[in-house]
Amino acid sequence: MNEIIWQPLEGSQALAISCPADEILYEGTRGPGKTDAQLMFFRKHVGQGYGGYWKGVIFDREYKNLDDLVDKSRKWFDKFGDGAKFLASKSDYRWVWPTGEQLLFRAIKRESDYWNYHGQEFPFIGWNELAKYPDLKIYDAMMSCNRSGFLPEKHSPKNTQTGKIDVVLPDLPLVTFSTTNPYGAGHNAVKKRFIDPAPPGKMYRTEVEVFNPRTQQKEMVTKTRVRIFGSYKENIYLDAKYIADLVSIKEPNKRKAWLEGDWNIVAGGAIDDLWNENIHVKQRFKIPHSWRIDRTFDWGSTKPFSVGWWAEANGEEVKLANGNTWCPAAGSYIRIAEWYGCQKDEHNEGLRMSAKKVAEGILEREKILKDGGWIKTKVYPGAADGSIYGTDDPEEDSIGKKMSKAGVEWIKANKAPGTRITGLQLVRDSLDSAIDGVEAGPGLYFFDNCTDSIATLPVLPRCEKNPDDVDTDAEDHIYDEVRYKLLAEKKRYANAIKVKHAT
Repeated sequence: MNEIIWQPLEGSQALAISCPADEILYEGTRGPGKTDAQLMFFRKHVGQGYGGYWKGVIFDREYKNLDDLVDKSRKWFDKFGDGAKFLASKSDYRWVWPTGEQLLFRAIKRESDYWNYHGQEFPFIGWNELAKYPDLKIYDAMMSCNRSGFLPEKHSPKNTQTGKIDVVLPDLPLVTFSTTNPYGAGHNAVKKRFIDPAPPGKMYRTEVEVFNPRTQQKEMVTKTRVRIFGSYKENIYLDAKYIADLVSIKEPNKRKAWLEGDWNIVAGGAIDDLWNENIHVKQRFKIPHSWRIDRTFDWGSTKPFSVGWWAEANGEEVKLANGNTWCPAAGSYIRIAEWYGCQKDEHNEGLRMSAKKVAEGILEREKILKDGGWIKTKVYPGAADGSIYGTDDPEEDSIGKKMSKAGVEWIKANKAPGTRITGLQLVRDSLDSAIDGVEAGPGLYFFDNCTDSIATLPVLPRCEKNPDDVDTDAEDHIYDEVRYKLLAEKKRYANAIKVKHAT
């Protein structure tokens, strides 16, 4: 009787191991055995006759984070007794089998790192903790390597005596198998790609017509994607003390993410401990004539640009559409409208519009605000990234000058040394003042039509190397523009900064 080396736990592990989808995201709480399932998904195709055509790689952002994967692979793979060897040098860092199969462990951090793998074939690509990546560009780039030259009729194992193929193997699967919990720099990107389109276990399908080189004709190809939810409650091998540690996490969003696998959280690190949608997001109302209006700007082409329109409260009470009244502290800023230049249904991808077109779009939106009665006064120039006034070609107008010619003026944002850290503290202080009430001073608020701000700001992560700043690899374009706004008024805000760090 053959010894069972490993078998999946009932529930999500078993579903993940047998999943036929092209893209698999094994998500949920901490502790259901996602890493084991990822490793064993690859291992189940070893020794099946595919040989060197079955080649895989598992990625993480840092080599040190691959240690747990390697340790678990050593725990299991050696037990199969099939001659597999682990090559531990960093230049290798892979499993190799006598039959030719290989599984590599690699660190990959930025989209440009793709070029280290360009042209290679990996029928299996794994991603460890996918939500650690600020966006999915490197994930998408590596999809071009998710391929194989295996032809079943040609490359299936031949009979050593007859030299002929006795059994034609099935097509080699082309799979990306990712694991993650909610929370992290890429929380929004993963949620948009995998979580929002379909509930757990339901296959999400896309169809595209392509020319098939194997049949030499056009065909409709279906790609499948699925997320599988796993819970620590399924894992009978977990110690209850581990669960006690999860229950004891003080930060509520992290606790919900890791203990419940909840994607509907505000998580990220920079301001998530302060953000309260019930306080900071306000129902849209028409701005009183006596309130000052201006706009701020962060330029982007391949990355999104961001325009924000702001009203400055003067202590006057306003009436909301639901009949309630609201009186923000004088000097409070309310983001009343925005234009986020991001590709629809894409993450962190710019519109590549010209400066002139952006300026024209700004003026068009301001006309709509006035015609609709939302604002009654002129819009003043506000802070914009000063880089728009630089140019590498003295014969070419800068972005700022092109926008000026189109009728849109700006004031250079304060980007002096130290302002990144000061800017984050100003944002935090302003959100905190809104929580504490009018007596605390000017607060920061957002109209409910500013949906991109509401989606991106709360999940903005802190920089790992400098926790007093945000992660500049994250989707921080709206944040930068908000920061410019508060820094432009630093005399009002910065003289008495209340240092309040997340705990």
